[in-house]
Order: sequence, then C-alpha cells, then structure tokens
Amino acid sequence: MARSKLVKANEKIADSVVNGYKKIENGVVGGYKKMEDGVVSGFTKMTDKFVDAFLTHENESVEEAKARLAEEQKAREQSC
Repeated sequence: MARSKLVKANEKIADSVVNGYKKIENGVVGGYKKMEDGVVSGFTKMTDKFVDAFLTHENESVEEAKARLAEEQKAREQSC
C-alpha cells in the first residue's frame, strides 16, 4: 500500500517536471524562431533596398538583378 502511494507520487512529480520542461522548451524555441524570422526578414529587406539602389540596371527588378548577380558570381568562381 505504501509502495503504491510512493510510486503514484513519483509519477505525479515526474509528469509535472516533464510538463514544466516542455513549456519552457517551447517558449525558448518559439522565441528563438520569432527572433530568427525577424532578423532574416530585416536582412532581406536591407539587401533588397541595396540591390535596388545600387545594382539594378534600367527597367530591371530586384529579383532579376539578384539572379544576374548570382550568375555573374558563379561564372567568376568557375573561371578561377
């Protein structure tokens, strides 16, 4: 009888600890993902503005300029 009470108490404590850990883990991971998404989107906006201001040719979109620059970079790497 006493043994089963101890086992039940231990299981209850273990469940509480595991659930608490999962809540903390989900909070930390969720916060990291939000921060990462913010940083990546901010960097993308910044690079888009830079490419638009300095690297596009006439009537060329930012996406077209980025594709052209990637091809030029690939060609330079292959020639070396």
